[in-house]
Amino acid sequence: MGKFITPNCQECPNRKGPLMGCCQLEELDFISGSKVSQSYQKGQRIFQEGAPAQGLHCVNQGKIKVTKSGGDGKEQIVRLAKEGDVMGFQSVLTETKYTTSAVALEDCVVCFIPRADFFRVWQSNVQFSTSLMQMMAKALGAAEVQMLHLAYKPVRERLAEALLLLYHTFRKAGEALPFSMAISREDLASLVGTAKETATRLLSEFKEEGIIATRGSQVTILEPSGLSKIASLYE
Repeated sequence: MGKFITPNCQECPNRKGPLMGCCQLEELDFISGSKVSQSYQKGQRIFQEGAPAQGLHCVNQGKIKVTKSGGDGKEQIVRLAKEGDVMGFQSVLTETKYTTSAVALEDCVVCFIPRADFFRVWQSNVQFSTSLMQMMAKALGAAEVQMLHLAYKPVRERLAEALLLLYHTFRKAGEALPFSMAISREDLASLVGTAKETATRLLSEFKEEGIIATRGSQVTILEPSGLSKIASLYE
């Protein structure tokens, strides 16, 4: 990742996001002075499910998976996070412990805002608190849809949907096709809610159909419209 430089909130390219974009200049100064920024390597854990929820995490750089452990100990990816996204806010607001874990999918930089400082802004800024409630409602809606799809959609359709999620989440604005990213077969299976072998077999089918290309862990989406047709077959 190169030399680490502590991000400045006032100059952060992500400050216009739905949450930090609600902050006044003096609030950004306050947050910037109290936050802690840290770089993480690919595979490194940012926070752990069951650990005390000590604050809010804001992604400055990189791609991150947010996971939850099932009763059988298997990991399910419940969300993907990119630059400008915040993580852990549900747990900070409603729980004393994190209900999920966050792990770097690539080298990344994440800023940590202590719980007390987060609540100071939340209590004094109506726009900030309203935006946070909207984010929570959106996250709940997405979780409900994911639960229904896991219950009723065939695996092939869920895999197409997962690849589209990667495409829409991590593709840069204006970035031309094809879109590529490295993701392990284990992570892809965890995102879909299936076995690694099943995800690998279906990827091969998509590759034969010319919808995607693969090379090692790299997945390249060639035809997003093809994935959309497959994902919407049972809707």
